[in-house]
Amino acid sequence: MEDPKPKTIFFKRSNFVTHLPADAFYSPSHYWLSREPDGIWRVGFTKFAVRMLGELVDQAFETPPETAVHPGTILGWVEGFKAISDIYCVVEGVFHGGNPALKGQIAQIHQAPYGAGWLYRAAGEPDHNCMPALEYTDLLNATIDRMLEQQKGQNLGR
Repeated sequence: MEDPKPKTIFFKRSNFVTHLPADAFYSPSHYWLSREPDGIWRVGFTKFAVRMLGELVDQAFETPPETAVHPGTILGWVEGFKAISDIYCVVEGVFHGGNPALKGQIAQIHQAPYGAGWLYRAAGEPDHNCMPALEYTDLLNATIDRMLEQQKGQNLGR
């Protein structure tokens, strides 16, 4: 018998295409969260966030493992050619540490954002603003609409 629940949700809008893991949750700040069998959340950037950040060259976590955290806590940073960006916590609970595989392999964030390119693990509860994949597609549509409107306004101002 075929599993009726899709494993991914296909999303395409403008020049952006992704397959969102259907069983993950998503934050308004474009992080995904997936509960592991041990109850700890694995967290990473969505493909949309990765695209907005551009090519990444370095990353680090400054928060030590076993630190109490809450949504909005700055855990570390990523550096790209475009900018340096903070990595925020989207879980209320305890930080378990960053992905050790990213040391020297930061390209994993781009190559497999929902797989080997995960950022960190944390125990606790996701931020109350996190949403299932289908709701996240609504957020993506609204975000892309705003970006297209801004682009249109900039093109008219030339």
